[in-house]
Formats: sequence, structure tokens, C-alpha cells
Amino acid sequence: MTVSFHKYGDYFPGTGDIKDIGAKSGKYYAVNFPLHSGMDDESYESIFKPVIEKVMETFCPTAVVLQCGADSLTGDRLGCFNVTTRGHGECVRFVKGFGLPMLVVGGGGYRIRNVSRAWAYETSILVNQEVSNNIPYNDYFEFYSPDFKLHLVPDKDLKNDNSKEIKIFENLRTITGAPSVQMQQAPPARMLREENEDAADPDSRTENNGKHQHEAEFYHDEQDQDNNDEAENEGNENAAPDVVPMDVDN
Repeated sequence: MTVSFHKYGDYFPGTGDIKDIGAKSGKYYAVNFPLHSGMDDESYESIFKPVIEKVMETFCPTAVVLQCGADSLTGDRLGCFNVTTRGHGECVRFVKGFGLPMLVVGGGGYRIRNVSRAWAYETSILVNQEVSNNIPYNDYFEFYSPDFKLHLVPDKDLKNDNSKEIKIFENLRTITGAPSVQMQQAPPARMLREENEDAADPDSRTENNGKHQHEAEFYHDEQDQDNNDEAENEGNENAAPDVVPMDVDN
């Protein structure tokens, strides 16, 4: 069983639609939940918790691999969600509460100072260790200015375009539990979309309103690989183009 909460649109062309539920013997064992821009802590938890709880109830897994993609954090360079470190960590805490063996790994994330914040906080949850909101002095201390805090504050100006969905629960009702038979042939990597498309076009890329330049950007010279404007102003014709994510989680 795989469960994915990710950005709605063309980040993963041909995949990730809510109707992509697996094929053949694996049908209904893939759960995709596309999310729109501006997803905040409250909205994310209201989706994540009931979906995961239903998956646990119907599939009865014996172990969990949890990927904590940090490009869902507020202020990410490429992501356009508004989830804070506390919201991220609450999802880890919720899955941990089922008492199953867990393998927790990282994922996407394009503002490194926030990636390190999230993974430090989530590690503290996993090992039952309280941590201070004040970041201790270290070699990269100035990297976390201006507040030098562990937890992020959501962008109050970022609109939340998400609404509640029930389609996934309809799909989960068809699952009888974790397979206990021998391994079957894996479903094909590419699957045809069903003719009944969503009301909105999932391949229409939405505006990335959450991307902005942080005042504590660490590099301000030639080491800044994503400062194309400065390179162009200096007449550097070899400046690297903007990177568009194609196969990383969101």
C-alpha cells in the first residue's frame, strides 16, 4: 500500500491523480491525495489524519515507511504550501502513535534552513526528546536569522485553495486488508487515465505564490546557484536556468 499527499498539477505528469489507484492485483492499493496551493497546518492535519487512520484500519500494515518531504513547508523556494514545522511534526507524531515499526526518511525541500529545522524537530519527536524553540549557537547560526527560532510562522497572506475531499474514503472501502499471499507481478509503471477527468485540469500548472526570497539568504556571491537575476545583470551568459522539479515529492 502506498499513500501520497502531494501538490496538485503537473509536477508529476501522468501520475498522482486522485483516480490513480493502482492496477490489476494492486488496484486500490495506491492512495493519491492531490493538494492545492496554500495548504496550512489545520487543513493538512484534517486530511492527513483521517486518511491515514482509515488506511491503518483497512490495510492493517505491519510496518511504515514515512517520507517527510520538506518542500511542503511555508516559504519553500519551489513549493507553495503553508505548512509549518509544527504541522509537519504533528503528522509524524500521529503515525508514530500507531506503535508500528517505522523507517523515516527525508524528501524534497529547497530552502535548506527550513529543511534542517523540520528534520531536527521530527527527529526529536521520534526519539521522545524535547527541544527548545531557540536554535543553539553553531557555525551556521546566522543562517537562521532574523529570529533564530526552530519553528516557522505561516505566511498570513498566502491563500488556502484547498477544500475537503471524500473520494479517497470511497476507494478505501474496497480494501479487505494487507495481502497475505505470495508476491504478484508488479503493476505497469505507466497507467492510462480514466476518461472521467477531474473538474479542474490536473496538468494545468498553478501559480507558485509561496515562493519568495528570504532576508537571511546565506549566499550573496558567485556561490549562490539560484541568483540568476544578479548573474544576468553582470552579463554572465552562462548563468544556470531556473530548475523545475520533475521527479521529487511535494
